[in-house]
Amino acid sequence: MSGKRLTTHEELHGLQSDVFQYFLDEVNPANGLIRDKTAKDWPSSITATGFALTAYPIAVERGFITRDLAIERTLTTLRFFWKSPQGPEADATGYKGFYYHFLDMNTGRRVWNCEISTVDTAFLLAGMLTVGLYFDRDTEDEREIRWLSDELYRRVDWQWAQNKGDTVCHGWKPESSFLEFRWGGYNEALLVYMLGLGSPTFPLTEKSYEAWTSTYEWKDLYGLEHLYAGSLFIHQLSHVWVDFRQIQDAFMREKGIDYFENSRRATYVQQQYAMINPLGFTGYSSCCWGITASDGPGPATLIIDGIERQFYDYLARSIPNGPDDGTIAPWAALASLPFAPEIVLPVLDHYSYTLGLRQRYGFKSTFNHTFPEQEKGYDYWLAPYHFGLNLGPIFLMAENHCTGFLWNLMKKSPYLVNGLRRAGFAGGWLG
Repeated sequence: MSGKRLTTHEELHGLQSDVFQYFLDEVNPANGLIRDKTAKDWPSSITATGFALTAYPIAVERGFITRDLAIERTLTTLRFFWKSPQGPEADATGYKGFYYHFLDMNTGRRVWNCEISTVDTAFLLAGMLTVGLYFDRDTEDEREIRWLSDELYRRVDWQWAQNKGDTVCHGWKPESSFLEFRWGGYNEALLVYMLGLGSPTFPLTEKSYEAWTSTYEWKDLYGLEHLYAGSLFIHQLSHVWVDFRQIQDAFMREKGIDYFENSRRATYVQQQYAMINPLGFTGYSSCCWGITASDGPGPATLIIDGIERQFYDYLARSIPNGPDDGTIAPWAALASLPFAPEIVLPVLDHYSYTLGLRQRYGFKSTFNHTFPEQEKGYDYWLAPYHFGLNLGPIFLMAENHCTGFLWNLMKKSPYLVNGLRRAGFAGGWLG
């Protein structure tokens, strides 16, 4: 970007407009599925599709699309998931109300031998609930949106996903049944438990949430005590739909903070790590940080300035103990905007003006100043693709920061409110 500096409002509005274009372009209009990333013949991810559903109401409010187009896109998506095959067959779209992580863009069937994903289904369901709340007019199309949204949520069998245990399993495959791992430790499954506990049909058991929080790890990093998770996305994704300000569960009541404050501290920890830069990567600074699950330049091992460096491809990068290979994800910093705008907005300026990274769809997923690669005017590695998973949180968290529109809308969801209360949350807007 060049020329006159924009106001913060103008900059964020422009960024949202650029990012939303991904969901307009990278779609199959026949079924509403959103492409996972901008690689040729790449499949859809149900998380990206959930982000698109969530984004449509905001795009209407911001004037990016008409209400009629949003209704058309929404109905196409919901009808597809309602009618798509649910069953134990290996080529279905879902099972027990859950869905496979990746779906063929054209057929809507499972690809890559992937798993039924409990967490990705939760992100998709959150998008479905969002549109069910927003489209509230007494018209045939909007009544159908509300009905489909409700029925798709109610048919999910959360108890099946517990597989006779207290916590929720990561997923299931028809070839081998449930995956080995369960959701333990603080992670993005916070939304899984909220939606699972709130179900009126097949809810998670009372003990599930307590069993999950018993695996939490509290840490002091750089003088900031917080509920630990090393990848920044963990502190963000559930917050896309839930305003955790001043509401607390038993764990947070004991610690004297809430999950919003916890994410604020985790955001500052990320900045502090970049400023200390213990591994000496190029470019890290107070205005250049964002370490999370992301794409990368590897796999490769290179000698750079006499130091052997190992680089990874897609990996859950983490601080303070790694893995860290110098790869920064712009979206990871920008999705923390509601928590700490005072340190995030300078990052946005740095990426936009100093580094000149703004382009189609806002920002590509990652870059690495330490990895030497000349491409399109850059003398460092820049990810070749955009990801729906990365762009959705930028768009939605910018809106939460600017207007609180999505948070306020989701406060009207009886299912979400019930899930929060069953998990022991009280105070603040919960009353």
